[in-house]
Amino acid sequence: MDVLDIARWQFGIVTVYHFLFVPLTIGLTALIAILETIWVRTNKPEYLRLTKFFGRLFLINFAIGVATGIVQEFQFGMNWSDYSRFVGDIFGAPLAVEGLLAFFLESTFLGLWIFGWDKLPRALHATTIWLVHLGTLASSWFILAANSWMQHPVGYTYNPDSGRAELTDFWAVMFNKVQLVTFPHVVMAAYMTAGAFVLGIGAYLYVRKDKEHDRPLYLKAIRFGAAVSLIGGLGVAITGDVQGKIMTEVQPMKMAAAEALYDTEQPASFSIFTIGTPDGQTEKFAIKVPRLLSFLATGDWNGKVEGINQLRERYIEKYGQDPGATYYSAGDYVPVIPVTYWSFRFMIGLGVLVAAGAALILWLTRRGRAPTSPWFGRFGILMPIAAVFASSWGWLFTEMGRQPWVVFGLMTTEHGVSPSVPAYEVWTSVTVFTLLYGVLAVVEIGLLAKYVKRGADPFEEPPDVPLGGSDDDAPLSFAY
Repeated sequence: MDVLDIARWQFGIVTVYHFLFVPLTIGLTALIAILETIWVRTNKPEYLRLTKFFGRLFLINFAIGVATGIVQEFQFGMNWSDYSRFVGDIFGAPLAVEGLLAFFLESTFLGLWIFGWDKLPRALHATTIWLVHLGTLASSWFILAANSWMQHPVGYTYNPDSGRAELTDFWAVMFNKVQLVTFPHVVMAAYMTAGAFVLGIGAYLYVRKDKEHDRPLYLKAIRFGAAVSLIGGLGVAITGDVQGKIMTEVQPMKMAAAEALYDTEQPASFSIFTIGTPDGQTEKFAIKVPRLLSFLATGDWNGKVEGINQLRERYIEKYGQDPGATYYSAGDYVPVIPVTYWSFRFMIGLGVLVAAGAALILWLTRRGRAPTSPWFGRFGILMPIAAVFASSWGWLFTEMGRQPWVVFGLMTTEHGVSPSVPAYEVWTSVTVFTLLYGVLAVVEIGLLAKYVKRGADPFEEPPDVPLGGSDDDAPLSFAY
């Protein structure tokens, strides 16, 4: 393997691992804020117990997520210096604002929420977690704006003297058409994931014999999580439909690769299952739904969808071809078809499974009913796992489907790698990061398992601090 291949593996490992925590962090802040707000308004103890229980699990996820995210910045300079140099002027503004505004908003008010239970009035304390959620949304916006620019570059000019893309319109980058559909899609997926997490944990505890006395509490968690997961799943489907049409407009090769559509069709069929040759170049067998792809890609049941072969010829004519390029190299402008095809289906299939599972559980638990057999808990635990993997497959499709471009139409991935880093150094870093992330995975799973098995703590009424705050000078204490 050369430096490019190793660097791509490292980036994939680090990014996918980090993104396992991101949807849960975004979504759980909203769900915890809702639970605490209900407690403030109703003063019902079960909502405070659920707030603190899922708040503890959220903090574990948040801490590990921050630790894994720090590596992201370093690998750009380590293995992708040419890419960093090319996009630095574009990415500098949104990522600086994300760090200075969004992350500090998030972390500051999270600290107040953790330590302020006995120091802040109840309504004000609930406001702090809403502000944490606002911070996570703001962070997502700025980061996704940078990623959307890689998918559809706008608001820039190319400086041939410096060999860099230079920012000319900040607002064009912030409100890129790809960004406007990607952001709600990602946020809806986060709500679906967090809802599935609350549902799954609630179902697991509901069927445990030693938690029978708290079954009404966990039934509330199950139904609350299922409702959020179903709403989030429907939001993912709606925003995904719009995103597919924008993707077809700005990256037609990605849509063609997602469907393994080799030749232009009008109308085009959607393939549910396809078997191709080992090199991914030819379709051998497929199960198709007539005209569905035309609607998904264009909004018209009779719309034309361009095929891989025609797009490849057009790209070679527009961008040229590297001498001696093979089918999967940068000169052919075609992503790895099996990866894009199946990642697209895993994303959709798992997302549908989560939404359908949430609807089923809402029906099974209607009017206070709930199965008590072990299968109910096992099925519940599968829900957050499916949701997390649906999001991960979605990001794999988004990034792998853009290949061989690191910035679509401007820079191929092989031209973004650091030119002076030897292979052994990249092997060293990818080995260290993989082992470190393996340790962090053990820590994360161990901590979550420990506190999930313990369940929600007994109700303990927090002091009702007046609007002016606590009168004593006692130091802030960690509430978990």
